[in-house]
Amino acid sequence: MEKYGLVGYPLGHSFSRDFFNEKFANEKIDAEFVNFEIPSIDSFPDILAENTNLRGLNVTIPYKEKIISYMDELNEDARRIGAVNVVRITNHKGKLYLKGFNSDIIGFTRSIEPLLTPTQRKALILGSGGASKAVYHGLQKLGLESTFVSRHPQKDMLSYDQLYPEIIAEYKVIVNCTPVGMFPHTNECPDLPYEFIGSDHLLYDLIYNPEETLFLKKGREQGTIIKNGLEMLLLQAYAGWDYWHSED
Repeated sequence: MEKYGLVGYPLGHSFSRDFFNEKFANEKIDAEFVNFEIPSIDSFPDILAENTNLRGLNVTIPYKEKIISYMDELNEDARRIGAVNVVRITNHKGKLYLKGFNSDIIGFTRSIEPLLTPTQRKALILGSGGASKAVYHGLQKLGLESTFVSRHPQKDMLSYDQLYPEIIAEYKVIVNCTPVGMFPHTNECPDLPYEFIGSDHLLYDLIYNPEETLFLKKGREQGTIIKNGLEMLLLQAYAGWDYWHSED
């Protein structure tokens, strides 16, 4: 039996295990999907050593960038983004060969593109981790100019207290790539001047649990188009399965 899994910490919110095990059962695939909840990326080699039938992995917070040092190869998107969320494991001349991919960019661009309007040409990306980098490159592919917003801004980033009304008016798309508002912390949301967000904005949250975060609720109350991360998750999961079984 082949084995697939998810690496991250914590994994209480994970969707992948149920999704893939249901897929395996429905399609009569002789495989299982398990969670590898490790408090340190240093434990990653132990996962490989203890699971010799492992053929593929998903990677989530906080290891999308840290796991790169264990890869033998990266595909173009993963290399450009600097983050890996899919790992294909093969045997190459008697040794394991790990190739890293990024399916977040596929899931994100395919799910947000139908919602974009011609006036939405600039985006604010909340957060600066691995997922935010995939979002940045995805928006770039769609022709949008993006700026990161962070609690600890670096060069060319904005801080939350710099989100003046004129900035909000200029940037019509706001994407939350932080875990703020994720279950069980459902009463939290990114610190934005929501009163300046209007019906010509689009608020997109990578979080899918809860279905409507406080960030999205505040946007909806302003008449804004909103979308959570569930479709992105499904699309990147399908793309991840393809990467596990591709030969490129």
